[in-house]
Amino acid sequence: MTGMKRTTEKNLMVFTGRAHPELAEEVSSLLGSGLVPQSVYDFANGEIYVRFEESVRGCDAFVLQSHTAPINQWIMEQLIMVDALKRASAKRITVVMPFYPYARQDKKHRGREPISARLIADMFREAGANRLISVDLHSSQIQGYFDGPVDHLMAMPILADHVTSSYDAADLTVVSPDAGRIRVAEQWSTRLGGASLAFVHKTRDIHHPNEAKVNRVVGDIRDRTCVLVDDMIDTGGTICKAVDALLDGGASEVIVAATHAVLSGPAVDRLKNSSAKEIIVTNTLPIPPDRHFDSLTVLSIAPLISRAIREVFEDGSVTSLFDGRA
Repeated sequence: MTGMKRTTEKNLMVFTGRAHPELAEEVSSLLGSGLVPQSVYDFANGEIYVRFEESVRGCDAFVLQSHTAPINQWIMEQLIMVDALKRASAKRITVVMPFYPYARQDKKHRGREPISARLIADMFREAGANRLISVDLHSSQIQGYFDGPVDHLMAMPILADHVTSSYDAADLTVVSPDAGRIRVAEQWSTRLGGASLAFVHKTRDIHHPNEAKVNRVVGDIRDRTCVLVDDMIDTGGTICKAVDALLDGGASEVIVAATHAVLSGPAVDRLKNSSAKEIIVTNTLPIPPDRHFDSLTVLSIAPLISRAIREVFEDGSVTSLFDGRA
């Protein structure tokens, strides 16, 4: 009787949803893997159908989806893709979500509210995900919502390197848009060679989402080039008010740096007409050509994501991508 031969060769396969195919193509190109062909379409009532066109048995699957509007459709599509992979005997399924959906609903502000960020983690775990990769989570505790490894990548080095190559480091002051993100601003300060720090004191009305009232700037910003850092720009209202507050406080110019360009509703018009010298973002979310404007700089997150995928696949250290941050 002939013994069965067991293959130990690992097989990396990259899959993408329909939300941001350009990013997936760039990531798979950097990995040299190509994207797995698939049939995916919507039924008349909005239900989603997915089928992969080649065998995925025993593969190390990476499923990439950018959660842009309509966000619930793309969450559902990625969940269905994970389910299809699990049922087709993929060995390990890693969900790559550069922008974690519902991340702002990470705790209860009032009674009878959901913790939607936890629900998202539970749904992907239940669908069959073994691991998550995300970039600049709105709050770090979201890592603990998923029962499995979570690789929390940082876009700050990519954004900061662009700032240092474009502006004089001696003139820079890093500004946090609120007191809660001072820790991130400190990391920026270190990366920029010890730049001074300031923060914008603001208050929010929990009854009015996407609105904040800027009260005052804390820190010396006079005649400084201010780098206003945040994890996302949604409607742009808060950022534009902060830019005005900094210039009113004596800043010579203001640069905005944010990882996720959500750019909902009036955001593009607000940013286009703001007094910010440059608005630097990454392509974790798709930004169609008609949403681009002169002061917008879009940096690619694909090299960071592809390196993270390679480290996970080769059982290397994803921590090595955090620039010394554990």
